[in-house]
Amino acid sequence: MGGPSALPLLLLLACCGAPGGANLSQDDSQPWTSDETVVAGGTVVLKCQVKDHEDSSLQWSNPAQQTLYFGEKRALRDNRIQLVRSTPHELSISISNVALADEGEYTCSIFTMPVRTAKSLVTVLGIPQKPIITGYKSSLREKETTTLNCQSSGSKPAAQLTWRKGDQELHGEPTRVQEDPNGKTFTVSSSVTFQVSREDDGADVVCSVNHESLKGADRSTSQRIEVLYTPTAKIRPDPPHPREGQKLLLHCEGRGNPVPQQYLWEKEGSVPPLKMTQESALIFPFLNKSDSGTYGCTATSNMGSYKAYYTLNVNDPSPVPSSSSTYHAIIGGIVAFIVFLLLILLIFLGHYLIRHKGTYLTHEAKGSDDAPDADTAIINAEGGQSGGDDKKEYFI
Repeated sequence: MGGPSALPLLLLLACCGAPGGANLSQDDSQPWTSDETVVAGGTVVLKCQVKDHEDSSLQWSNPAQQTLYFGEKRALRDNRIQLVRSTPHELSISISNVALADEGEYTCSIFTMPVRTAKSLVTVLGIPQKPIITGYKSSLREKETTTLNCQSSGSKPAAQLTWRKGDQELHGEPTRVQEDPNGKTFTVSSSVTFQVSREDDGADVVCSVNHESLKGADRSTSQRIEVLYTPTAKIRPDPPHPREGQKLLLHCEGRGNPVPQQYLWEKEGSVPPLKMTQESALIFPFLNKSDSGTYGCTATSNMGSYKAYYTLNVNDPSPVPSSSSTYHAIIGGIVAFIVFLLLILLIFLGHYLIRHKGTYLTHEAKGSDDAPDADTAIINAEGGQSGGDDKKEYFI
């Protein structure tokens, strides 16, 4: 009977009386940490916390199981490692100027019964070096195909390389990865092949490194390319509307790489050529009608030549309407319009006066018809004598 009756007591002691038995569902004496990622050369903070310390101190140790700090006491003489915070519930330390060799699992321990630990994985990112572009030669000919190579070392994990030419993305070969001799970082490389055109002359081909350690910062290298191409030319007259008697310059504007060094001027129907010179302008000191015709300019460089044409029509010496003439024409039109309005006003005013004067004369005529004849007019006057009226006649 005694054996079975003791079983509930043993279970009670195991669950409630034994050390740590009250924490079977939640161990308040278990420390906790977090994994950290740091860029090589940066600073990482390791933080360990515990809810119930059970009158014991926290301790940090490195991947080689060397104690770094026990509570607030330094255990390893490494000035890069400093105490940040030490309380019964927390132990935080910092490691500055982190190196790739510092990567690994760091352990936080609390010496309870039993000893409890927590792990913090520190990942160190290797910063990729500035990329290097190789494979470019001094100059390229138009439509020539070229291959450029780009390489960057020291990244961890391996970086990615991208290409662009000006604002245009170039699709290079997939990035190749090779482990560095230190066994921790990587060297990445990529190649791009493209055909050049005259528009690429002076363009920058850029190789960029993409890596999380850069945090969006640009790390790239550019290579400016030079493209040799045949010249082009066009003829520009000065002044643009030449007239007889004026001085005229025909400018042969050549473009190319290299720039044209020789210009040959010709006029259709004329033999021999007018001019061969290193200067690009053909000068007419005093234009005549006979200068009219089609002129050709051949611009030449060591890449080839190009011929441009211009038809010259020498106009009469009358001046070309200028802006001042247009201005005067506008003013004259305004004045003419005002004069026209004044004439209309005078016509209406004259019509009004004639109309009213006719009405006045008609009224005078009617008054003359009602009056007595001047030769027979009799004016009667009444006198004021007593006893009778006297009648008097007046002849006018």
